[in-house]
Amino acid sequence: MPRQNRTKTPSFILEIPLTVSDKDAGVLSSRFEASRQVYNACLGEAMRRQKLVKQSKKCQEARSLKKGKARTAAFREANLAYGYSEYDLHSYCTTIRNSWIGEHIDSNTAQKLATRAFNTSAKVAFGQAKKVRFKGKNQLDSLEGKTNKTGIRWVNETLVWGNLQLKPYLTTYDPVITHGLKSRVKYVRLVRRRINSKTLYYAQLICEGKPFQKPKNQIGQGIVGLDIGPSTIAIVGDDSARLTLFASELKFVEKKIRQLQRKMERARRANNPNNYNPDFVNKKGKKKKGTVKKGCKQWNNSKTYLQTRTSKANLERELAAHRKSLHGKLVNEILSLGDTVKLEKLSYKSFQKLFGKSVGKRAPGEFVSHLKRKAESAGATVIEFSTQTTKLSQTCHQCGIAKKKNLSDRIHQCDCGIYCQRDLYSAFLAKFVDENELLQANQARDAWLGSEPILYAAWRQATQTNLRLEGRVPSSFGKFPESEPVAAKVQNVDAKDLDVVPNWESQVEASSHFEPPCL
Repeated sequence: MPRQNRTKTPSFILEIPLTVSDKDAGVLSSRFEASRQVYNACLGEAMRRQKLVKQSKKCQEARSLKKGKARTAAFREANLAYGYSEYDLHSYCTTIRNSWIGEHIDSNTAQKLATRAFNTSAKVAFGQAKKVRFKGKNQLDSLEGKTNKTGIRWVNETLVWGNLQLKPYLTTYDPVITHGLKSRVKYVRLVRRRINSKTLYYAQLICEGKPFQKPKNQIGQGIVGLDIGPSTIAIVGDDSARLTLFASELKFVEKKIRQLQRKMERARRANNPNNYNPDFVNKKGKKKKGTVKKGCKQWNNSKTYLQTRTSKANLERELAAHRKSLHGKLVNEILSLGDTVKLEKLSYKSFQKLFGKSVGKRAPGEFVSHLKRKAESAGATVIEFSTQTTKLSQTCHQCGIAKKKNLSDRIHQCDCGIYCQRDLYSAFLAKFVDENELLQANQARDAWLGSEPILYAAWRQATQTNLRLEGRVPSSFGKFPESEPVAAKVQNVDAKDLDVVPNWESQVEASSHFEPPCL
């Protein structure tokens, strides 16, 4: 694996917009273009050396060894024999700087680009990627230094890079910015973004310490169980529960994006007829457009095409930003319920292959990454356990029977009398998985009597809320039963008292006036 950057102290990122004049924007554009060429050159050299390593006899001998220290040492020796290492690539980028590129990029920034290229190539070597992608024009949008002493620096509330001095664009100093500016800066990252046909620049300060904790986002005490699907999430705490869609408030504009995509394709075909095969009639007698020809091609993009592409990019950018904001809000709500979060360890790459459309909309993997990052900075713990040993969606805690279910079965119904929505039930059981990744059924039995009404209330609220807002209930929620168990009826909440927007705090407040029935 590529060497990971190890930090002895915690870090957080403070992003600040920069004030850039037209002259400075031209200089930055030249430096980003030079950096792109350095990255592509280093990536190409890294892949060339990696290919030589794979073809060498030393690598073949290393593959024949059993896994262990000897095998690792043999691979390391093969890599060093052909100069395939991070520091060898640093030396290579130094030779690249002995040209016009050295006038635009400092040595530290060039070395970070080389490290970036090496880590990308290493993913192919370890089977984490099938191929690498070289950066096209205007596709490299971030640069960073190694320290705050040379290269890209933050000095006296100013970004300094050679003869460039860029002031921050700050109208107010809120507590978050004040906390970040008071912290020690480890290194600086320069980010370029295109928003509404305008190019904006931001400074990301990697600061020492922990981020500012807002008073409203206090960490709770207790255990929270999660069950994550391609588009839904079930949350069960000690005295509250929730079943909802990821980013349920997000308004998708699929129709508008499809229209823009078709408009882009029409413009592209009209301006590049030689890059497409001729139209044809298929076996069913339907006319079909010709496919793109293979090989290297030169594309001519009209102004209409570029404007349409910008409009589509803005729509997708706004969706991504809103989704990220909603994910952050949900993460804060989960951490307010408890400081220990338990969930199953899932492969979100397989989610992409099986449920690509839902994952593209809701981004469950991005949410889990956000949850881990926020929990670590706030002092909470996220525990992931294997699905092979627990089988929460198949197991009944009452009788201990494990029965395999189809994905279409959204309700856990057992002969022993347990009846619950599948995702909520799995999130409830996740709370009782121990450090050995085994389900403690006895603890689940003791807690079931008090938790069953809360789970039913969450199921009911999710059903009624989606009926009000969307006019339908997602199939993954399952059909809410017409008659509830006696224990669940005790905490029945009138539909008029429920919030239109999912809000399980109000649900818990309404149900906290009741006590669970006694045996």
